[in-house]
Amino acid sequence: MDLIERASARAIEIARNPKYGSRVALALLCFDGLLSYVILRKVPYTEIDWEAYMEQVSQYRAGERDYRNIKGGTGPLVYPAGHVYIYNWLYTFTDGGVQRERVQAAFWIAYMATLWLAMACYRKASAPPWVMCLLVLSKRLHSIYLLRFFNDCFSTLLIFASIILVQSRQYTLSAVFYSLSVGVKMSSLLYLPALGLIFVLSTGSPGKALRLAALMLQIQVLLAVPFVASENGSLPGYLGRAFEFSRAFLWKWTVNWRFVGEEVFTSSWFKIGLLAVHIALLLFFLITRWLQPVRGGLIQFIKNFVGGTDHQEEMRTSAHTDGAYMLTTLFTCNMVGMLCARSLHYQFYSWMAWTTPFLLWKSGWGVPFVVSVWAMQEYAWNVYPSSRVSSAMAVGCMALQLVGVWAGAPETEESVKQKRI
Repeated sequence: MDLIERASARAIEIARNPKYGSRVALALLCFDGLLSYVILRKVPYTEIDWEAYMEQVSQYRAGERDYRNIKGGTGPLVYPAGHVYIYNWLYTFTDGGVQRERVQAAFWIAYMATLWLAMACYRKASAPPWVMCLLVLSKRLHSIYLLRFFNDCFSTLLIFASIILVQSRQYTLSAVFYSLSVGVKMSSLLYLPALGLIFVLSTGSPGKALRLAALMLQIQVLLAVPFVASENGSLPGYLGRAFEFSRAFLWKWTVNWRFVGEEVFTSSWFKIGLLAVHIALLLFFLITRWLQPVRGGLIQFIKNFVGGTDHQEEMRTSAHTDGAYMLTTLFTCNMVGMLCARSLHYQFYSWMAWTTPFLLWKSGWGVPFVVSVWAMQEYAWNVYPSSRVSSAMAVGCMALQLVGVWAGAPETEESVKQKRI
């Protein structure tokens, strides 16, 4: 009995103490590698968008550069140029998309790399190892990566590369990877307000932050050049398709707002209302939480941005934008955008599944809360087609994450380091 008690105490210590994070992460990578292998061997692939992607890429390879003319079985090409370049490489690697095992190998690598980066981000934020266990248990996430082949997998991989780099204060590289992520799918724009704020606070210079913004814009231009500067290219065609903000969504495919009914979902006031709530929530978190490193809050931040600040204050502010602050701010910003998105589809779960365990833990409301909300969210995203109950549950879980992270955010740097559960 004494041996069992000691073993139990040791296991609890490993689960709670961030210093064991690297060992737990390695064990989880090995476990998920084996689990993914079993899934690939036992669960059949489901065709959704892959063949359409290959059709679109084949037109690109044939010389078509006008986005308005590139189409597939599921409709026109509606993603930025980075998507085309990645799937063009996959087209070559998989002999035109027919070598299915090669496709799955490529997406398995993307999944494992994203898992490794996500756990590295958690460790930089001093999260306890047990939180990372939830990252490897998602049925929907494994399905998206290993059995569906969506481009969300690559945009998410790039965004987590950007996050770990900004946590490591490699700002230029972070900006590069972030822009590449946007260049695959514009959903990564949800992170932009928080990333821009972090660039300003952690570099201590609005000028540096603006130079990073210029770099990101330049990368978008370079990605687009073949489609806007070639003889049969078109700038309006590219921008209109790759960054189509007015795109219409169908109520029957939505995962989140089905419970409001089709009439409300398709109304213009519902769309405008969600946008207003999105902006209001960003401002609310900015004022009450994200500007905590700045002495004087929003007014002082604006003064510093316009007129600059002294070197000592820059150093103090930068020191308070540590890995935990960055990850909390970035994940919260993304979740605000997801909560206020008019329509979420099943593949969009990859935008949030990697962030949910951390946001729930940051509430400080304990293991039962974290696990139960995570399980409810996982259930909601595995109901197909979505129902009024599952969609309400999906929205409720996102809202709980934001309420929890807001309630748990006012912590000192020292308390974050000491926090175990």
